[in-house]
Amino acid sequence: MDISRIRALRGPNLWSRQTAIEAIVACDEHERALTTLPGFELRLRTLFPGLGNLRRQPDEASLAHVLEAVALALQAQAGCVVSFSRTTETVERGTFQVVVEYTEEAVGRQALAAAEALIQAALADQPFDVAQTLAALRELDEDVRLGPSTGCIVQAAVARGIPYRRLTSGSLVQFGWGSRQRRIWAAEVDSTSAVSESIAQDKDLTKTLLRAAGVPVPLGRPVDSIDEAWEVAQEIGLPVVLKPQDGNQGKGVTVNIVSRDHLEAAYRVAAEIGQVMVEKFLPGSDFRLLVVGDKLVAAARRDPPHVIGDGEHTVRELVDQVNTDPRRGDGHATSLTKIRIDDIALARLQIQGLSPDGVPEAGHRVVLRNNANLSTGGSATDVTDDVHPEVAARAVTAARMIGLEICGVDVVCETVGRPLEEQSGGIVEVNAAPGLRMHLSPSYGKPRPVGEAIVSRLYAPDDDGRVPVVAVTGTNGKTTTTRLIAHLLAASGLRVGMTNTDGVYVDGRQTDSGDCAGPKSARNVLMHPDVDAAVFETARGGVLREGLGFDRCQVAVVTNIGAGDHLGLNFITTVEDLAVLKRVIVQNVASDGFAVLNATDPHVVAMAGVCTGGVIYFAADRHHPVLATHRAQGRRCVFVDGGHIIATEGNWRESVSLRDIPLTREGSIGFQVDNAMAAIAAAWGVDLSWEAIRAGLASFVNDSDNAPGRFNVMAYKGATLIADYGHNPDAMRALVAAVEAMPAQRRSVVISGAGDRRDEDIREQTQILGRAFDDVILYQDACQRGREDGEVIALLREGLADAPRTTRVDEIRGEFVAIDTALERLQPGDLCLVLVDQVDEALAHLAARVGQAG
Repeated sequence: MDISRIRALRGPNLWSRQTAIEAIVACDEHERALTTLPGFELRLRTLFPGLGNLRRQPDEASLAHVLEAVALALQAQAGCVVSFSRTTETVERGTFQVVVEYTEEAVGRQALAAAEALIQAALADQPFDVAQTLAALRELDEDVRLGPSTGCIVQAAVARGIPYRRLTSGSLVQFGWGSRQRRIWAAEVDSTSAVSESIAQDKDLTKTLLRAAGVPVPLGRPVDSIDEAWEVAQEIGLPVVLKPQDGNQGKGVTVNIVSRDHLEAAYRVAAEIGQVMVEKFLPGSDFRLLVVGDKLVAAARRDPPHVIGDGEHTVRELVDQVNTDPRRGDGHATSLTKIRIDDIALARLQIQGLSPDGVPEAGHRVVLRNNANLSTGGSATDVTDDVHPEVAARAVTAARMIGLEICGVDVVCETVGRPLEEQSGGIVEVNAAPGLRMHLSPSYGKPRPVGEAIVSRLYAPDDDGRVPVVAVTGTNGKTTTTRLIAHLLAASGLRVGMTNTDGVYVDGRQTDSGDCAGPKSARNVLMHPDVDAAVFETARGGVLREGLGFDRCQVAVVTNIGAGDHLGLNFITTVEDLAVLKRVIVQNVASDGFAVLNATDPHVVAMAGVCTGGVIYFAADRHHPVLATHRAQGRRCVFVDGGHIIATEGNWRESVSLRDIPLTREGSIGFQVDNAMAAIAAAWGVDLSWEAIRAGLASFVNDSDNAPGRFNVMAYKGATLIADYGHNPDAMRALVAAVEAMPAQRRSVVISGAGDRRDEDIREQTQILGRAFDDVILYQDACQRGREDGEVIALLREGLADAPRTTRVDEIRGEFVAIDTALERLQPGDLCLVLVDQVDEALAHLAARVGQAG
């Protein structure tokens, strides 16, 4: 078994909507059925008893199928929520595509590697430590997945349909898209200022501000030495609390200090973190109140880490027993943290007359530290329903005084059921980015939906944080349609982010160049804060390589599915295969969105069955059966009638004259009419006004600046020049139809071919051109894409062998030399079609030659 390629599909993809690892797996003849591997399955199940079913049908499972099952089962048993997997044999016998869902990419990759190692161990009848493998997967999953605080906010957002993206490997997360985005860092939101966060870290300044707001706080101040600390303790009265002035998570905090020895030990611990503060110890329990915006949303009583003596076991043994609770872990991923015996615990035990090896009496409560933070081993009891309105009001005042949108307010008092002032209670600390797990998974009491509260603070109930997204795919017309849709959106006043094979554009400015029709570019656009709407050309390569760059779109446009483009690559061997791949965007249309489909293409029409939204069909022929049926059902249609593009739904009707759409040259260029119809339907699908649609259509000029390489028409010494990036047989047919509608005395074409196409597809291009052009100039382009020198030109010439019209064929090295040769032959009234390879460079060269000609 050989794994030759592993990909992470990070968005909706050919196989599913889930993120997944895809591997290409080659199996030898004897590895293609378990029946040819005697004893293997028994050995495998002995090593991994938790493995599930290996067979869909008797004897069907190959080692590739086993790899799929093992990789999925390892993740599931490690605690990952995964359920989808699939293995499909490719057109190459014995070569399989194995797809396994993951929740964290690193875990998915490690599970696949572990699955391969386990299979090899079973084949060789060697030992394999599955328990250690699962432990490593769990540890990695805990390291890379979101922590409980960030995770609960993300889960609440996902439940609301709000998209999210992790911006780092840590807890920085973006919700929403473009100009509707918000960001959080754990339980801290982007509207919280750095000033507020700094104030919260300065405990002395915090107390000063809270006292000014009438909020009760304990007496105390910062100190610079042990002697000063003891002096302040004597001044305000024992017992006292020592803590770092800018600490967090209870680090360095020691409470209920009643002696100088205890104070000196506490001072040294706090001083390791920063400036030390001495405060009056407030009697009572430790409560954490969570404020979101101007509301108290949760409250918990936090109890310090402790054990109960049984008269038999030592303190250390009792701690070990408590730590066996599966809810206790070493980090923040579990609801509780393991209790530690450290210097603070030793000092606290000494005050109680105990040591770690001492045996406390039965029923005696032994406190290991007085601060009750969960991160130091404490526990939490939900008391949200018990909080007195006055206590809640003081907590909200504290949060607002500091300026925190999300605030953890620490209160010490006898009970939260009475006002603080009545019981000498007070607020001892406020926390930016407070931990939420005590409210999500309290040790006792009811969990609180704090994630939902935070998301509701970020977004109104009817706001999902999305901007309109239009995805465009197909064989021909993608880029022009993408550019035209973006232009229509911009004409309506929106700032548009656009990706296509020419680059990335945001609000009219190019931010990246090259072929940017993949998911990475789409994600970059959705991360940009100046994007009110997005239009993505969606190429097959990106979908195969990584999936979509978005979870769903408002409109999916499929222009056509042509024969002979990109076939034979990545196991896509037929037009049907290509259609299944390109329909991915249709499968991921929002329920209130639309798929815009070409009614004249059966492969495109078939995609309507997988669309979860509505369908808008377009076709030049208003009598086409698919479109006519759809129209009779009162559904949305776009077609041509009497020199106008018509949009209809039921009895409603809107029309745009083709004379007012320069792109179509008054309707004479058929494929541009198709592109215009698709763009109009897409704009309709995102509810643009018809005034904006008309204005945008009228102002879209198909020149080399606005749509480079897309039927750019120029005049040269009385002749007509057309530059286009067409590079497949269907494009040649469309171009020939357009050129034949334009008058010319003699027609010539300059063409090369992409080396990664099939031989028959390269030949067919010139077979089509040979029926429409008098002169053909063949050139070898800059990149042969794996072909031998001269091989592509030879195939193009073969296609011209029986050309009925072509009378002259020239072979030239170099694109620009070929262009110059064609221009030198042109006479007034001639027409020359230049099929460019290096689009920007070739257009610049043509523009320079046209400029020189005056």
